[in-house]
Amino acid sequence: MSATPFLTDSVIFLSPPHAEDLQEIYIAVRESLKELHPWIDWATDVYDFGSASRWFDHVQQAWSHSTAFQFAIKDVQSGQFLGICGLDGIDKKSCCCNLSYWVRTGASGRGIATRAVRLVVRFGFQKLGLVRAEIVIAASNHSSKRVAQKVGARYEGTKNDGMVVRSEVYDALLFSLNRAESDDVFRPD
Repeated sequence: MSATPFLTDSVIFLSPPHAEDLQEIYIAVRESLKELHPWIDWATDVYDFGSASRWFDHVQQAWSHSTAFQFAIKDVQSGQFLGICGLDGIDKKSCCCNLSYWVRTGASGRGIATRAVRLVVRFGFQKLGLVRAEIVIAASNHSSKRVAQKVGARYEGTKNDGMVVRSEVYDALLFSLNRAESDDVFRPD
């Protein structure tokens, strides 16, 4: 996997994570545990450098088999690691995938996730031939909901008790981006 920018706009660039990112990923997750914990299974107090390493191994394998594509989000100016955005759950038959994202606490509120989603969806539609990306989030995850709305994702409904994170049950919101309807996603920054 390359350490050079893979996808970019004027503020961020995305590239497949590489081994040199592991320490920064670990630090960003630890910094952001309070905000990530309610929404993500792996965001717990036991998250350690070994957790980051195992995730990285999984990401490398997924890239090599084209089953998922996770990207490190970095600042164009400083190169600082800002978060992760990716496509997983890729169904090659229906050309559909799940879209996920998180931004470290110190970089939140700056539109980083919105920019990353636009770049990743563009990659999925143009390079992978996907026709649909789904964003499934807990109804009470207002930050992720704002990102979905900002990129023009269509709200498709709420699944009562549709998401469990550890033992916490949430209503799940389903948003989608469809290649034929996603002009907003391809808008330049």
